[in-house]
Amino acid sequence: MYPIDLHWFPKTIGGKKQNQTEIFVLTSTDGKFHLTSKIGRIEKSVEAHKGAVLAGRWNYDGTALITAGEDGQIKIWSKSGMLRSTLASQGSPVYSVAWGPDSDRILYTSGRQLVIKPLQPSAKVIQWKAHDGVVLKVDWNSVNDVILSGGEDCKYKVWDSFGRLLYSSSSHDYPVTSLSWAPDGEVFAVGSFNTLRLCDKTGWSYALEKPNTGSVFSLAWSADGTQLAGACGNGHVIFAHVVEQHWEWKNFVITLTKRRTMQVRNVMNDAVDALEFRDRVIKTSLAYGHLVVATSLQCYVYNSRNWNTPLIFDLKEGTVSLILQAEKHFLLVDGAGLYIFSYEGRLISSPKFPGMRADILNAQGVSVSNDTIAIRDKSDEKVILLFDGLTGKALSDGKPLTHKLEVVEIALDQCGPSTERKIALIDKNRDLYLTSVRHLGREPKICKIGSMVHSMAWNDTANILCGIQDNQFTVWYYPSAVFTDKELLPKTLYIKDGSEFSHAPHILSYVGTKVTLRQGDGSLVYSCVPPYPALLHEYSTSARWEDALRLCRFAKDQSLWACLAGMAMANRELTTAEMAYAAIGELPRVQYINFIKEQPSKESSLAHMLMFSGQVQEAEATLLQAGLIYQAIRVSIDLFNWERALELAVKHKTHVDTVLAYRGKFLQTFGRKETNKRFLQYAEGVEVDWEKIQAKIEMELSKEREKAAYTSLRNSVASRC
Repeated sequence: MYPIDLHWFPKTIGGKKQNQTEIFVLTSTDGKFHLTSKIGRIEKSVEAHKGAVLAGRWNYDGTALITAGEDGQIKIWSKSGMLRSTLASQGSPVYSVAWGPDSDRILYTSGRQLVIKPLQPSAKVIQWKAHDGVVLKVDWNSVNDVILSGGEDCKYKVWDSFGRLLYSSSSHDYPVTSLSWAPDGEVFAVGSFNTLRLCDKTGWSYALEKPNTGSVFSLAWSADGTQLAGACGNGHVIFAHVVEQHWEWKNFVITLTKRRTMQVRNVMNDAVDALEFRDRVIKTSLAYGHLVVATSLQCYVYNSRNWNTPLIFDLKEGTVSLILQAEKHFLLVDGAGLYIFSYEGRLISSPKFPGMRADILNAQGVSVSNDTIAIRDKSDEKVILLFDGLTGKALSDGKPLTHKLEVVEIALDQCGPSTERKIALIDKNRDLYLTSVRHLGREPKICKIGSMVHSMAWNDTANILCGIQDNQFTVWYYPSAVFTDKELLPKTLYIKDGSEFSHAPHILSYVGTKVTLRQGDGSLVYSCVPPYPALLHEYSTSARWEDALRLCRFAKDQSLWACLAGMAMANRELTTAEMAYAAIGELPRVQYINFIKEQPSKESSLAHMLMFSGQVQEAEATLLQAGLIYQAIRVSIDLFNWERALELAVKHKTHVDTVLAYRGKFLQTFGRKETNKRFLQYAEGVEVDWEKIQAKIEMELSKEREKAAYTSLRNSVASRC
């Protein structure tokens, strides 16, 4: 027989290793596929197609096999080789086939077109023209859900799962005969005649090799994504290793020079250190003054102050697929699970959840901060699972955060106390939202802060967020302003025109005042953000309001004043807030702040601060809890929420006449008559006398003043004692 394609049975299923004996499927020109053992013995041969079987692929959990033939048919088989169904039948040969990330869809070639066909018969089929020549090879990555195709038009292209073009290469000299995603979805390889190319997931090329091998017909990656093997037209197998990756942090540049060697360069003094490892390097991360390197057997943790003595500990699994760092610890993801380690090498926690598949987690779907871990649920992408970083237990009694649309990217802020931890998320519509991670008993308030956002990153030392928004670079100096005063948010933005960046830039990091962006062509661009907002955040967290005011006066920047106004209101620092709002010309708010200051009791002030932030229910609850019934009713009257005002008055058997009086005055102003049955019913038995009402209100307010004065006196006596 003449073999055409082979594919190993998956070694791991959902992170768990397979116990089954290692087998592979081998397809051949005689129309059969053969299930073959590791030692080369054919366990079973199955008649599958008329003419050659051009492709055979196991799905991700090894429960099904798909074959594609010269006869234009695509068939699904059980693990043991029993025919389940014929999925498609067409007039032209199917040269390549790939499973979708959840093994519920199939991608296959049809001449110059690509077709995505769901396994459910009623679901919609997506078909589009992909190349100007016959499509020879496809691949679909399970981590990033992105499709590759290569054809006789000598181009390779990158598509999303809806068939939208993300990247198209220039024409090569020869047809593209092979391509393959690395397991983590960060890079892919392309093979052609005497050509091997390594490309980034966005399409641009890292490296081009010209081996004298003939056409590279098939490519396969090692499980850890560090090595590549290619089957060549001259009968050779070519091996390649990925090297020369770069990592940058502040004044350090680190390069993987060989498989087991790194070079550290300090650009301030040109000092160079060489780091040697026992095994090949698989994954690396550099941030927060630490370098974390995972090799096939061990994890090395270096401190940037000392490159000579790393902390080393052994790894259970050899396939680390992701490293994420926070200031105090880091997250490791391997085939078996997620682990939080301290920089001293101590295992802190290992969060687990039902249906967890650690092998398909990526940096867009996982985020870590000093006290929280956030993970986008792969089974329902509207759901974000939140865990305590120190215990690994789910937050909010195990109730996840649910958004109205599928979430594309998540990021936790890195500074401040755990009670104020925020998470930013970008959904399928490319809208950017912000919400609190810890919310006691209440439904989380998810606020929109931007639209058409393609990429985002939090600053490492202050809770400042930057993003690529449509065709501009935007920095949200104080995103939490959306919770205290929504109308303040647009005034706290720093916007740079995107004309200095090429098409589709992606933010890599935001450290200090420097933002690092990767452009669509692979080049790195740096953009600087003014240093004042970070200083303002520092002054706000340490309650140095005088310094904050001085900084704003010095900088003479309206966006800084707006930030200060939001920060002062969030910290209930009314005098500073009043000055900041006055500086940006918000006079109605200045008046309202003065009104809050004049309130006779702390409870009233607090309630009106909550009102200022739009938290009406919380304001009402605060007043009712303090026994200030009239003030609670007055809040509803001021908001023209008449039914709620009457409901409170009737429930507490007081001020029914007050509500009716204000309602009558309101209707009179607009020349309307009462039509509400409840108001008509109570108006029959209640006499409205404005003088009595005014006297009653005055008495209520004087009682509140007396109570506040008594409380203040008692507190001062207690403090003296």
